[in-house]
Amino acid sequence: MDTEQQIHLGTGETALYLLTAMANRHGLIAGATGTGKTVTLQVLAEGFSRCGVPVFLADVKGDLSGLSQAGEAKPKLLERAQTLGMTDYAPRAHPTLFWDLFGTQGHPIRTTVSDMGPLLLARLLDLNDTQEGILNIAFKLADDEGLLLLDLKDLRTLLTHLADNATEIKSRYGNISGASVGAIQRALLTLEQQGAAQFFGEPALALDDFMHTDFSGQGVISILAADTLMQTPKLYATFLLWLLAELFEELPEAGDLPKPKLVFFFDEAHLLFNDAPKALVEQIEQVVRLIRSKGVGVYFISQNPSDIPDSILGQLGNRVQHALRAFTPRDQKAVRAAAQTLRANSGIDTETAITELGVGEALVSLLDAKGTPGIVQRALICPPCSRMGPITAAERQQVLERSPLRGKYEQTIDRESAHERLQARAQQAIATNAPADEAPAREKSTGRQRQGVGEALAKSVVRSMGSSLGRQIVRGVLGALFKGR
Repeated sequence: MDTEQQIHLGTGETALYLLTAMANRHGLIAGATGTGKTVTLQVLAEGFSRCGVPVFLADVKGDLSGLSQAGEAKPKLLERAQTLGMTDYAPRAHPTLFWDLFGTQGHPIRTTVSDMGPLLLARLLDLNDTQEGILNIAFKLADDEGLLLLDLKDLRTLLTHLADNATEIKSRYGNISGASVGAIQRALLTLEQQGAAQFFGEPALALDDFMHTDFSGQGVISILAADTLMQTPKLYATFLLWLLAELFEELPEAGDLPKPKLVFFFDEAHLLFNDAPKALVEQIEQVVRLIRSKGVGVYFISQNPSDIPDSILGQLGNRVQHALRAFTPRDQKAVRAAAQTLRANSGIDTETAITELGVGEALVSLLDAKGTPGIVQRALICPPCSRMGPITAAERQQVLERSPLRGKYEQTIDRESAHERLQARAQQAIATNAPADEAPAREKSTGRQRQGVGEALAKSVVRSMGSSLGRQIVRGVLGALFKGR
């Protein structure tokens, strides 16, 4: 088979290749800490890049930044490559973009409050049903009155407006509790103190910037700096799931392709399912199943397959199982369950092998050309060609300076939106002795605001054309991911 259509992952009884045509059937990399999961992820990311497939991954420990630099030809790596018959093995760097929600270690990533939607925000803010209802009223009012919700100050000002005019607004939208508004404001303050305020605003992320190849045809690897982000695990999980939802919404149907449009690695996947209600799991299952048709492959990385609900685990066709430890009865049960998720090999006691695997070894089962899981093999994982370990601050800066996106996202834009509109309305109300919500409607018709609302409407129409479900999916079906009901 053409080497551009397969990735040499390792060698067991035979050489093991992940077929790019099967890469959108998703996958799992599992194993205890220190058993080699990160290296396996690195090898797969390199392989996809060489095949011309863009990659997005979160760098939880900082180790994966080494993908941007050529590795060293160390004797152990050369010996492993020779053992596996890798005649073309050589150190090499891969085209890389660095991203960071906080804007310090990469290009800033932003979205607008409106694009995030009330249900996803409610999940992120850990709101109860009553508070979530208030948030929905706020978004509905903003939609009805053409108020753009771009950043957190827009939402804060809108919530204050709701509380100050609760009596008048009640007749149109329902009860508004001042205590609930206060609780939401406090949750927003906590979110801001965690640094999340930088995530909301403009310029908003253009997903196309994740889906490029370089001049030589290699897929660009987008690396999200997640070491700081992991200190707020709910923000980490919410952001990645929001990104997955955006990809689902914006990408057109593609069917089965020779290779994916994008491969998405979800590290520390257990954070997505911690305390997740059944309805949440069902919706995530739906997203994972449907995004395959958009040409996106999703790979979960976690310590144990049991971290992933069975309904989702069953959709992960490509499996790499590193070692697990069995010191307690609970550990033994987890090992047994992990063994049962792999297609049996009569020559291997899978359950025993899982506890005996060395670093850089794994039990591997990959889909064949017909989509059938291969018989599990005990394999040595290929050595990566890029650097194993983090890069220096100077090296990161060099990559950022060479980036084709340099300057696109670094400068924030603060155009007229709900905050400015409501402040102006309040000032006008004071000047005319009228309640703020009764300010003349002509205030909305300034030329600048017409442009802002028009832009928002055009964006909504374009996105709806790109997907038959449109924005309603993000605020509706996919929004239910975060609703927790």
